[in-house]
Amino acid sequence: MSSRIVDVPGAADSDSGALTPGLVVLDGYGTGVADIVRLADGVARPVPGTEAMKRVEESWDAARRIAATGRVYGRSTGVGANRNEDVPTEAAAGHGLRLLRSHAGSIGAELPARQVRAMLAVRANQLLAGGAGLRPTVVTALCEALEAGAYPVVNEFGSVGTGDIAALAQVGLALAGEHPWREAEPGWRTPGAGGPGAGAPEAQPLDNNDALALISSNALTLGQSALALHELRGLVGATQVVAALSLLAVDGSHEAYAAPVHAARRHPATAEVARRMRELTGAADHPTPPLGRIQDPYGFRCLPQIHGPALDAADALEEVLTVEINAAAENPLICAEDMAAYHHGGFYQAGLALALDHFRLSLTQVARLSTSRLSTLNEPAYTRLRPFLADHEPASSGVMILEYAAGAALGDLRAFSAPASLGHAVLSRGVEEQASFASLAARQTLRTCDAYRLVVGCELVAAVRALRQRELRPDPELPVGRALELAESVLDADQTDRPLTDDVTAAAVLLDRFTDIWRGSTA
Repeated sequence: MSSRIVDVPGAADSDSGALTPGLVVLDGYGTGVADIVRLADGVARPVPGTEAMKRVEESWDAARRIAATGRVYGRSTGVGANRNEDVPTEAAAGHGLRLLRSHAGSIGAELPARQVRAMLAVRANQLLAGGAGLRPTVVTALCEALEAGAYPVVNEFGSVGTGDIAALAQVGLALAGEHPWREAEPGWRTPGAGGPGAGAPEAQPLDNNDALALISSNALTLGQSALALHELRGLVGATQVVAALSLLAVDGSHEAYAAPVHAARRHPATAEVARRMRELTGAADHPTPPLGRIQDPYGFRCLPQIHGPALDAADALEEVLTVEINAAAENPLICAEDMAAYHHGGFYQAGLALALDHFRLSLTQVARLSTSRLSTLNEPAYTRLRPFLADHEPASSGVMILEYAAGAALGDLRAFSAPASLGHAVLSRGVEEQASFASLAARQTLRTCDAYRLVVGCELVAAVRALRQRELRPDPELPVGRALELAESVLDADQTDRPLTDDVTAAAVLLDRFTDIWRGSTA
């Protein structure tokens, strides 16, 4: 599910002349992971949907009337263990700012701009779902900030997966003019704008009807999860292209990807991975390829059975994220239709924490398979080359060190894949006696990205060296042929013993372009 994308007529990138991607119309209903990424990266401008803004107006009006006539958590009462303490009418206006000030206590490193902008995009869209009862100008201000590239200072730690209240309180104080904003980084440009916008939006007069309504969300966790999923889903696809190059380098068999094998064990994602391998390598044109050996190592033979579950895990995570990005999950939920405020636990992120944990575990399996193929590429029995793809100098080490480097990066992946959902916390004098730790799961998933890239980058360097030494050139019209040409244009052809740090760094960056090749093979 994705929000409507609207092209901006005539708008063009001044560097390339290409049409801009346009607008993302936020409606609180159909916004997807890709939309959040586009807004975080500044390649699209946010526009609140007309009907969605009407919902915000109705919710805001209903919330004020409900709070004026009854006890509503966080509006006419304190929060957490203070939920039974009433806020006197004469103190209500200042209650909201006091709540924001007291809760804006995130600690640790300042978060990167991209993560904060993803949070702003998620929060704007959630508010447009119409259940928060927050003043409509806050939505406008968030969209203005996104277009300008401005973002509040937000620190890393403050959530245990029951609401990103500390991070969002910092956003609230920034909106109120009491917390610093950062200007867009150099080169920031949203479609239709020649550069950074006017900076921070105009200060908002937030009060008791706004504070909890703004911070009762997991928008930071959701934004970080969207960024991580988008990058890692693409990297899994790129890994399949690298694996196809390795398969060619060792004269691997296509039998493991044959359609009858997967028709006999009907896991759709596994069968799709096998189909893509056939298409990447051209095996689709040869239903009964000649056997290179009786059986290949697991790194090749079990690739569909390991990549398939990773794609399933990515799909499951995206399904959860799509619901949550478009959810009116604020507590209490303001329902304008029946003029009621519903107190509930819809903010609790058990489903997201579990989906993130599942996804990281599946990624670790995929990366581990890459290290297996790297070991095979170093083995003369499979390549018919010197050990470690060394040159002809006596006792040369070739790419020997890459196994160690990849193994070290894989160690980080294993550490990051530890289930965050096993965490537990009892907070606020025992009133909040459970925590999902989805926030930790999101941070772990983001941190997986760099380590994963390096593992697969090591395999790519070795695969290209093996193909060069064997002078193997697949058909340039095949996806795997295009991938090799691209890799050879980037990776140094010098095969003497030398440091390979820069080679792996370049290969890790190249994976994004391999993602495009992989996506082309799925059309």
